[in-house]
Amino acid sequence: MDIKERTAATNAPISIPEEQQQSGAPRIVLLAIGDALVFIIFAVIGMRSHKVALTVPSVLQVAAPFAIGWFVVSPFVGAFRKRITSQPRKMSLRTALAWLIAWPVGLLLRGIIDKEIPPVSFAIVTLITNTLFLQLWRVPFAWVTRKNRVPDARIPDVRVPDAR
Repeated sequence: MDIKERTAATNAPISIPEEQQQSGAPRIVLLAIGDALVFIIFAVIGMRSHKVALTVPSVLQVAAPFAIGWFVVSPFVGAFRKRITSQPRKMSLRTALAWLIAWPVGLLLRGIIDKEIPPVSFAIVTLITNTLFLQLWRVPFAWVTRKNRVPDARIPDVRVPDAR
């Protein structure tokens, strides 16, 4: 069912397709799941490269500080906004900015959990690897979203003749 809106200038109804009336919740949930998987993959790769036993609790303990940092910071930087997440270039830039800000938060949380300051080499690897992994997930997401996007309903620029 379409919703009809009226503009003040024309009083003409403008139809907004039902697809555009839906909230962005499914898109945001999908992005959040993908983002969480990025941090889990990062943890698994890092743990395997250091020959640490992989258990669900240990993987979550390694991934959690960075995921928490990401999910606390990234919404405020706009990494989940529809107009950003459906444009690959903007998505790439906003993702990089959000991770650059979330990265020290994740490192701080990791330091609190481990009760030690993470080594600089670990911090640099974390910055670069998660930037790459987030880009590899989010930019294709934006590209697919852009390809499947229904154009926004635009209010036509209609001038009403003067009735004099």
